[in-house]
Amino acid sequence: MKFIETRGNDGVHPGEVTFSEAILSPIASFGGLYIPKELPSLGEEFLTKHLNSSYKVLAKDLLTVLGIDIEPLVIDEALSLYDKFDDPSNPVPVVKVRDDLYVSELYHGPTRAFKDMALQPFGVVLSSIAQKRGDEYLILAATSGDTGPAALDTFKNRANVRVVCLYPDGGTSDVQRLQMVTEDASNLKVIGIHGDFDDAQSALKKLLGSATFKATLKTKNISLSAANSVNFGRIIFQIIYHIHSYLELVRQNAILMGEKIYLDVPSGNFGNALGGYYATKMGLPVEKIIIASNENNVLTRLINTGHYDLRNDKVIPTTSPAMDILISSNVERILFDFFGAVRTKELMQKLENDRFYALSDDETMKLQGMFSADYCNGSEGKGYIKEAYDSGYLMDPHTATCFKAYDCCATKPLKTIVYSTAEWTKFSPTIANALTGEKDANDIDALQSISATAKLPIPEMIKGLFTKPITQDTVIDKEDIEVEILKFLS
Repeated sequence: MKFIETRGNDGVHPGEVTFSEAILSPIASFGGLYIPKELPSLGEEFLTKHLNSSYKVLAKDLLTVLGIDIEPLVIDEALSLYDKFDDPSNPVPVVKVRDDLYVSELYHGPTRAFKDMALQPFGVVLSSIAQKRGDEYLILAATSGDTGPAALDTFKNRANVRVVCLYPDGGTSDVQRLQMVTEDASNLKVIGIHGDFDDAQSALKKLLGSATFKATLKTKNISLSAANSVNFGRIIFQIIYHIHSYLELVRQNAILMGEKIYLDVPSGNFGNALGGYYATKMGLPVEKIIIASNENNVLTRLINTGHYDLRNDKVIPTTSPAMDILISSNVERILFDFFGAVRTKELMQKLENDRFYALSDDETMKLQGMFSADYCNGSEGKGYIKEAYDSGYLMDPHTATCFKAYDCCATKPLKTIVYSTAEWTKFSPTIANALTGEKDANDIDALQSISATAKLPIPEMIKGLFTKPITQDTVIDKEDIEVEILKFLS
């Protein structure tokens, strides 16, 4: 499997790279990203072959078909981490909630969010490559709440890897923050910044593209990579669960093999949706991918109007904070796939320079041929949480945005898979307010309230956070990030 660049080649970077090269150095020419040069066509034969396969068997065969340059034993070790999930035989349950709506629960891993689906195996793969090369790597992660805990969990105490995680101070749930600031492995550093996720992500991209920063690291014999979904090592593992979820509908006799469905994805950085797009491109029978946003609805506006406009926008803090993002990095990969490298470079430079770009009418129609979109405000989301709970299903605020998008965008009588990206435990004050009306509860009180109301236990990995010591208390201005990182490396 070879990878090329979304913004074309600058004559300095190689014209094509392998999978391992793309994940070790994820930023390409002109600040662009790596994308597969081509994808295989899976067809119904592949799906039928795996109708009764376990998740790990499906994943191993897909990675084999994709032809990544990772040794089979390393892939086996990486995929074995799904055995740490709640049910090793079914790490991604798909649950019927309405007649035509099913929820794919991606949050049954160690940090209770969907980022575990990709980052658990990714940590093994990247550390293995680093050890094989005899290199030391600094892995940067910027998080709106879920990438950080998952990255820290997968990389802690792994050989040849150190991790710096940037998060917006005050911009995550308390549980998400505690998952990060209580990590005590010596190869991990957590840095809160005064700002929002876009500030953290911009700092990450700037450092990944900085020749000066890389040169400084080189004097310490350290190379640089990233754990965010700018890294295709994340995306490749996110393709798998879309295929698994489709096969689950067939297994449950909800659809016939080959029948089209909707994928309904809560989207911030667009990596989850991109995984669904690549699965569709390889032959998964999908009518459309529905994009659900919160009040930070840049993606809804892009898909519905063709305009990506940040000129008067600032991040709005919401009840679904993992989606409080304005610059969705993986949209760039969609632009390349639809419009090519020259147009992608032009559009991305306009966004970086002017905070705005506009697609042509024809380009907008092409985008709308694959995607539909709507957004859900916090009040609406809490209404959907209460409605679902009254019908017997408890969900988090991010999943709730998908229920609004389902009601508005699923225009054909087809089955819809909603992707639930986080467990209820990570956003308990919002859910407690939705269920009982209680206000201003802290996380532990809200967790206990929901647990009593819903008669559900609080998972030990969440309950234990509130008695663990704080080991990572750094909070700085974004201008001081590089200095703080170098201090950690010293």
